[in-house]
Amino acid sequence: MHIRIGTRSSRLAVWQAEHIQTLLQAGGLTSELVLIDTKGDKVLDRSLSKIGSKGVFTQELEDQLRVGSIDIAVHSAKDMPSTLPTGLALIAFTEREPANDVLISRDRTLSLTSGREFTVGTSSTRRVALLKHLCPHITTVEMRGNLQTRLRKLDEGQCDALLLAYAGVHRMGYDDLIVEHLPVREFTPPVGQGSIAIEVADTLALNKLNSIRQLTNHAPTEACLLAERAFLARLEGGCSIPSFALAQWTPEQTISLTGGLVSLDGSKIIRDTFVGAPGEADALGHALAESTLERGGDELLQQIRQTL
Repeated sequence: MHIRIGTRSSRLAVWQAEHIQTLLQAGGLTSELVLIDTKGDKVLDRSLSKIGSKGVFTQELEDQLRVGSIDIAVHSAKDMPSTLPTGLALIAFTEREPANDVLISRDRTLSLTSGREFTVGTSSTRRVALLKHLCPHITTVEMRGNLQTRLRKLDEGQCDALLLAYAGVHRMGYDDLIVEHLPVREFTPPVGQGSIAIEVADTLALNKLNSIRQLTNHAPTEACLLAERAFLARLEGGCSIPSFALAQWTPEQTISLTGGLVSLDGSKIIRDTFVGAPGEADALGHALAESTLERGGDELLQQIRQTL
């Protein structure tokens, strides 16, 4: 059985696709990579919220799934819209790496909690809003591009530090640049951060689909991400909305889901936690979303969408 794997062409995206290749190879499947540039890779002079967050890193890969030129598309799970187009589905989520954000810099004395003023580069609406809420002394600047591009901008002096997902920094071997690990209880990550998602079209042969899922899917991670994605879908949110959610597998084999919403100026934050069985993942996500909306999230979302 041979699998054609569609992926973005950045180093991190290729690393993720090669990781999927390794998992498939362990089960006796052969595969090849098909590199595809997306709108999010090409348009770097505007923020994600300005170019339309829905499908910005996925549309071109999904087009190739539909015509059958690739069998699967490999994505960072955090890049996936909360609702997929008709005829497409996510069939697997890899075991999640630590989902926290990290501060990286050449200056190892920097810390968000020191009270020292410095400039942080980020392209994330969520990170900007959380920094305004938790660290109002920090200045942020827009920082688009892949990890290597952002590091170049850091070295050029466009910022003093970058705020990024630990998983991507670790996968690219830049752990030595991490100056601070941010706690998830305060800097709660976006939906899906730390896991790799596999997307297919409904025309994919069932034997291929079952083999791929069996070799790549991590059931506890899948249950957690289903809860997170149900929360995001109810909010009708994308990566331009400063929402956050992290579901964690507990020793009791239940899911603890913490998430919410923060205003763009950081003045208001709504956060709640729900616990439930893995089989109740969707209901758990919906319960968190309803709580968020009832506690002022509905008005907050209207303000955010009007501003963006």
